[in-house]
Amino acid sequence: MKITEAAKKYHEKMFPGYESKFLKTDPEFIERFDNFAFDEVVNQDDMDDHTRMMAILSVLIGCQGIDEFKAMLPAALNFGVTPMEAKEIVYQSVPYLGIGRVFPFLHAVNEVLTSRGVELPLPSQVTTTTETRLEAGIQAQVDIFGESMQDFWKSGPEEVRHINHWLAANCFGDYYTRKGLDYKQREMITFCFLLAQGGCEPQLISHAAANIRLGNDKVFLIKVISQCLPFIGYPRSLNALRCVNDAATQSE
Repeated sequence: MKITEAAKKYHEKMFPGYESKFLKTDPEFIERFDNFAFDEVVNQDDMDDHTRMMAILSVLIGCQGIDEFKAMLPAALNFGVTPMEAKEIVYQSVPYLGIGRVFPFLHAVNEVLTSRGVELPLPSQVTTTTETRLEAGIQAQVDIFGESMQDFWKSGPEEVRHINHWLAANCFGDYYTRKGLDYKQREMITFCFLLAQGGCEPQLISHAAANIRLGNDKVFLIKVISQCLPFIGYPRSLNALRCVNDAATQSE
């Protein structure tokens, strides 16, 4: 085995005292993967471990990597991702993937947290009511995307206008207004949900532009893609890079 010392050290920080069974069953694979993911990739740029782990958890939800999510969540918690942040990442994914795909991850985060002695439910992060969610959601859209979103909730043909209303009231009013993560973090993880599931390029460009508008600039988004590449592969990473370039050009 020729796993680098840097990769071994990073793996030990993620999983103290744990030795993968793949070291015995698939040593050649583990040598190449660990050296790439936990040495070459993590040392590519200066992204902090906390942000890296939030992004990785998000792309694992996006690509439906439930087993790897269960494996990486303890590592994320070891690197400072809080139980609240882990929960909010899962909650935030619902409007972008739907409960049909998020349901297993909701169970997984509960199982991992309770196994670590975290008492559930966590303190409430809700800031809106049924009566205030629409107005608050509209304001969130404006804060993130700009003044052009002020009347978006009531725009479009009559037969689809209700969906734009739901986007404001449900997607933004129910989720973006929650405490636990700020707008920059929520847009970063949303970018990850979209890039990992694929087939969402128009939305990915839009949210890449929103990230840039909030201060998560092109360089930062490229770092996010780079750190997530071992977990989602090259095709979706390259698609995401193209979308980031398109968004950056539009933002100039």
